[in-house]
Amino acid sequence: MAKSALLVMDVQRGIVERFGEDGGYLPRLRRATEAARAAGTPVIYVVIGFRPGHPEVSPRNKSFGALAQGGGFAEGDPGAAIHPEAGPEQGDVVVTKKRVSAFAGSDLETVLRAGGVEELVLTGIATSGVVLSTLRQAADLDFGLTVLADGCLDGDPEVHRVLTEKVFPRQAEVTTVEEWASAQAARR
Repeated sequence: MAKSALLVMDVQRGIVERFGEDGGYLPRLRRATEAARAAGTPVIYVVIGFRPGHPEVSPRNKSFGALAQGGGFAEGDPGAAIHPEAGPEQGDVVVTKKRVSAFAGSDLETVLRAGGVEELVLTGIATSGVVLSTLRQAADLDFGLTVLADGCLDGDPEVHRVLTEKVFPRQAEVTTVEEWASAQAARR
């Protein structure tokens, strides 16, 4: 059986606050991380983060240009912290990225290859952002993929639905946190 890792992406205070309508999201995410740890599956947190002054952000970058002007997600910004309700524990890895995909501007691939990881289980905010971008790049890098549909959030429920029901299944298995957690428990 291929070694897998659970990716928890962009679950940072400033991002969770913008997507706060789903009160069950953080408990579901905690269920996934607990199931992964119990099964010995590595949990890797991926966060967006920049140096003070945002030298990594070009003014031409539509996604991050406005963020840079506002000073967000730089070192010391409380909004950049991983949300404490779903935060890392001893032994979890935290990877900092500089763009939308978890691989862009990070050492994620190095961490995964060093750990012998061949399959990724994706969660995060937003479905149409980090999850979509990471899924596409991970597929191109030949990782096996699973998406926990209710472990992802998006500002547009219809976009989330189309991605998880029609787009992601072309490159990944799509399941729920509970189904995946139960499968992890059964393998122990």
